[in-house]
Amino acid sequence: MIDLRVDLGKNLVLSNPVLTASGTFGYGDELVEILDINRFGGIVTKSLSLEPRIGNPSPRIVETASGMINSIGLANIGLEAFLEQKKPFLRELNCKVIVNIAAKTEEEFCTVIQKLDNEDWIAGYEINVSCPNVKEGGIAFGTDSQVLDRLTQTLRKTTKRFLIIKLSPNVTDIAAMAKIVQDNGADAVSLINTVYGAAIDIYTRKPKINTIIGGLSGPAIKPIAVANIIKVQNSVDIPIIGIGGISSGEDVVEFILAGASAVQLGTINFMNPYAVNDILDFLTAYMKQQKLTSINDLIGQLKK
Repeated sequence: MIDLRVDLGKNLVLSNPVLTASGTFGYGDELVEILDINRFGGIVTKSLSLEPRIGNPSPRIVETASGMINSIGLANIGLEAFLEQKKPFLRELNCKVIVNIAAKTEEEFCTVIQKLDNEDWIAGYEINVSCPNVKEGGIAFGTDSQVLDRLTQTLRKTTKRFLIIKLSPNVTDIAAMAKIVQDNGADAVSLINTVYGAAIDIYTRKPKINTIIGGLSGPAIKPIAVANIIKVQNSVDIPIIGIGGISSGEDVVEFILAGASAVQLGTINFMNPYAVNDILDFLTAYMKQQKLTSINDLIGQLKK
C-alpha cells in the first residue's frame, strides 16, 4: 500500500501533501462542479481580511513567459461575508481547510483570528506577511525581522490552532526569517510567495499592470523556490510547505526532496484545474517504482 498521508504535527494530518495556494483557487466552491475538491490534502482559501477589499485597479494580471504577473491587491469578500457565504460549503469538505489571513495591522490579524477560532471546521491559519502588491500591510510584515518577530509572538498568543507563516523571497535572508517565526511559536512556514516582476508594452510604452510592479508566479520561479526551501530546511525544524511554479508530479517530488513536507499548487490551477489528479497518480506510481511505502520517506532526502 502507498501511504500519501503527511502529519504536519499538532493533529494536522493531510490525506496527501498537495494543497491549493491562496488566491489561485478562490474558496473552492467555484470549481466544485468540475473537480473533486477532496482530492486535495487541503485547500488554502483566498486571503481573508476583516473588511471587504476591492483590490488594485485593473489591469492586474498579465501572462509572461513561463508564468504570470499579478497585482490583485488581496481583493476579497471580507470576514462577515466569508462566514455567511462560504462556510456552508467549506465545513462539509473532507479535506482540511486552512484560512489565509491578510491584514493592514497586527490588531486586524488578531481580530480575524479571534472571530474564526470558534469555527471547528478550520484546521489552521496561513498568515500572509509577504504579498508584494499592496500598499498597506502586505510584504511590510515579512521583510522587517523585528515586526515579524513581534507579529508571530502575538498571533501565537491569540490562537492554539495550527499557525503557518507565509514567507517572501524578497528578503536578504529567508532562512533567518523562518528561524524567527519558528522561535516565536509558528507551527510551519510556507514559501515562497511571488517574486517581484514587471512587464512593459513596447508599443504604448506603458506597464502592463496598473501598479507597474507585481508578483511573478508560475514555472519561471520554481528554481528560486527550490533553492529557498533548501536554505530554510537547513535552518528550522518545523514543517515547510513549498510553493512556486509546481506544475507536475515531478515538481512535487523535487520540492519534497528539497525539504518540503507538503506543497501548494498555484498558477497551474489557472492552466489546468485537473492537475491535482495527474500529480497524485504520478506520486503513487513513482513511489511504487522507488519501492517506497510512505511519502514521508522522501522528505528532505536530497543527496548533497
